[in-house]
Amino acid sequence: MFESLSDRFDGIFRKLRGKGRLSEADVDEVLREIRLALLEADVNFTVVRGIVSRLRERAVGAELHAALDPAQQVIDLVHQELIATLGGETIKITYESKPPTVILMAGLQGSGKTTNSAKLARWFKAQGRNPMLVGADLQRPAAVAQLRTLAAQVDVPVYSAPDDVVAAGTGDPVAVAQGCIDEARRLGRDVVIVDTAGRLAIDAELMEQVRQISEATSPRYTFLVVDAMTGQDAVTVAENFHQALALDGVILTKLDGDARGGAALSVKEIVGKPIAFASTGEKLDEFDLFHPDRLAGRILGMGDILTLIDKAKVAFDEQQAEEAAARMLEGQFTLEDFLEQMAQVKKMGSLGNLVKLLPGMPKELRNQEIDDRELAKVEGIIHSMTPGERRDPKLIDGSRRLRIANGAGVSPSEVNALLKQFGEMQKMMKGMGGMMAGRGRKKAKKGKGGGGRVTPKGGSSFALPPQGLPQLPDDPDKVPFRLPGR
Repeated sequence: MFESLSDRFDGIFRKLRGKGRLSEADVDEVLREIRLALLEADVNFTVVRGIVSRLRERAVGAELHAALDPAQQVIDLVHQELIATLGGETIKITYESKPPTVILMAGLQGSGKTTNSAKLARWFKAQGRNPMLVGADLQRPAAVAQLRTLAAQVDVPVYSAPDDVVAAGTGDPVAVAQGCIDEARRLGRDVVIVDTAGRLAIDAELMEQVRQISEATSPRYTFLVVDAMTGQDAVTVAENFHQALALDGVILTKLDGDARGGAALSVKEIVGKPIAFASTGEKLDEFDLFHPDRLAGRILGMGDILTLIDKAKVAFDEQQAEEAAARMLEGQFTLEDFLEQMAQVKKMGSLGNLVKLLPGMPKELRNQEIDDRELAKVEGIIHSMTPGERRDPKLIDGSRRLRIANGAGVSPSEVNALLKQFGEMQKMMKGMGGMMAGRGRKKAKKGKGGGGRVTPKGGSSFALPPQGLPQLPDDPDKVPFRLPGR
């Protein structure tokens, strides 16, 4: 979403690199280009004017740090300003002392309320809570059916009007809202997420219905679901809903889209309420708390290592990660271990998205589309090997290489290239392990420690037991010519 804005900022900062100092004319030129970049990104004009004004004030009054060049100083100022504009801090969700905690979801039709209600329920489950979804959108019969389908995927119950009433479209959303609290207490559910009806445009009837549901449920949080693709219109919608409901935050959807990002940068300053959650994809797990500092870093091309770490924590098992790291540093890392790690990396998302989170990545690499099918090709090659070949690639001669290539649907040269790269990685990691072990022995001799673990806890290599991998016989003659399903 923010690629064009990131490219503009990258161009602005590139011009500053190499300058010994910034003159007043240089500051004016930089601020003019920042202003144009933000306007092109569809940021609200009032917000742009405030950002530029504050940047000018801080740039003029700031004491220059001797360790930073002018470009770094400007990047630091812009980074801090973007964080403040995006909301400053991540919202901290608190709960009612007497359950349930009610979350009211509001928004226009098509903004993604129902889907994000299910995503929010999944998020609460991950926090150790027991959520319940409430289908209070009775004007669109398919809305309750959609909510039930999504709720089944996250294993969360749904409370709504009886099926015949929902099908007839005659149900009372306020009555459903009034009954959901007692139902949640009966089921022992401590979080209730109420999915309300939407319209194609804001009208008096919509606002009155949502207001009555709010009165019936006394929500702790009222979230407005906003489609980031609508640009500045999203800010106008947020203003109108806030006047009727007193919003607590915004859930921004489709942050993975190709819109220019103006809504994200405008909503906090115009509405005065933060972005609470962000949806970054269609899958139910592509949803999390909104972190202003992380997004600001990504806009400026700094990467987002904290989000990458969060993804890794979910995908990898710590104890088995340590074991894999130890095997790697001892030179015992096999192609089976490598295959297991690839399976875990795939859980973290597409390679293209992961690369964008890495700090220091060149713009050309960040913007390049990385084909995940290349990863599948490597998996196919390793799957076509016998367990013995995976453990000891030295067994693979010319005829075996041809058999593996035929089984994976690739050329023998591609098999050869993978084996060569893997062998080089083994040598490199074994050398690193020897260096770390040597340092441990030196420390032990000096009496500063016992020379124990040489791999950091939760090291950089990860592995989990393979799931569903085909087990091939060690005898190559018994290996099928091609993999099943190919």
